[in-house]
Amino acid sequence: MEAIVSTDLPLKRFSKGKVRETYELPDGNLLMVATDRLSAFDVVFSEGIPYKGIVLTELSLFWFEKLSGIVENHLISSRVPAGLPDYLKRRSMVVKKAKPIKLECVVRGYLAGSGLKEYNEKGTVCGIPLPPGLKNSSKLPQPLFTPSTKADVGHDINVDEKEGQRIVGKETYERIKELSLRIYTTAAEYAAKRGVILADTKFEFGLYDGKIILIDEVLTPDSSRYWPADRYEVGKNQPSYDKQYVRDYLEGIGWDKKPPAPRLPPEVVAKTTEKYIEAYEKITGKKFKR
Repeated sequence: MEAIVSTDLPLKRFSKGKVRETYELPDGNLLMVATDRLSAFDVVFSEGIPYKGIVLTELSLFWFEKLSGIVENHLISSRVPAGLPDYLKRRSMVVKKAKPIKLECVVRGYLAGSGLKEYNEKGTVCGIPLPPGLKNSSKLPQPLFTPSTKADVGHDINVDEKEGQRIVGKETYERIKELSLRIYTTAAEYAAKRGVILADTKFEFGLYDGKIILIDEVLTPDSSRYWPADRYEVGKNQPSYDKQYVRDYLEGIGWDKKPPAPRLPPEVVAKTTEKYIEAYEKITGKKFKR
């Protein structure tokens, strides 16, 4: 299958992100399309990862249904509106046009990534003190809510509770914190039964008809760090079901992480496709349809 790296639809474009392209529909709703684009170290690559957008969409649909008892979401339909191209099938969602809440809601259950770096330097994660003696990939004493500002370009910036409350208001902050921790705990318990560790993840919420609802994607390999439980070993980096394979390749060739992105060899692209599909199959228990 050829990768879909861009779309050009006869609709008004609402936004274009690193992976998703969103259009306005005549009825006021939005059409959100997940392309096969890949970004690593905040740089978008010219090669797409075949099936990636389909995995992201179908995993989001799976989780939206599973989490519906906890929080409403923006999904209206996964059917492609009439008159639009066939390649949108399985990679697009018709969604409500919510007003985004201006925080990325990050929940960390394990010590990894930027959290590990900060802990090694200061004994904290996003300013939250943690007990001594934790190692790379240690399970945290309890999941941490560590929100960040949403950056249109470059890296998101972590904020503490006081700043988070200033940005979105105390009541909204407390609500999205509670929802984020509940969703993470529910998803982590489910994933554990499937032999998968949900190390950390990020959510986005929006306001619609006066309610806080879950928007964007949810619990995909692009927004979450998933590890195979049977290979988990404290003290080292874990193999993961996401683009970590690409990051490791890029670190290995000594790329300076600045545009333009280097070309990805076909075998790296193919292996990354397999990682995304494996994530879908492990989590859902369903065979992915190619």
